Amino acid sequence: MFKANELKRALANAKTRVKEQYGNSKKKTIRKAKTEGFHLNVFTSRVHNRCQRCGRGRAYMRKFAICRICFRQLSLDGQVPGVTKSSW
Repeated sequence: MFKANELKRALANAKTRVKEQYGNSKKKTIRKAKTEGFHLNVFTSRVHNRCQRCGRGRAYMRKFAICRICFRQLSLDGQVPGVTKSSW
């Protein structure tokens, strides 16, 4: 996975390259870059945390770096240290 600082740096580099090639006006610059095939796929909002086991993008738990389904399976098997099934 990418770190936030690396993404910000990559996005800034991409923007400066586009500005150097095409000028400073925003809409015209982006339009020219797209027509010539210049890729700006380094947007931070497109990067999404994903489960390391199954690749699921939703219900991601940051602390364990897995989704809720994989977390449940691993915790029921006793493979996640410090996690026990609760009952009340």
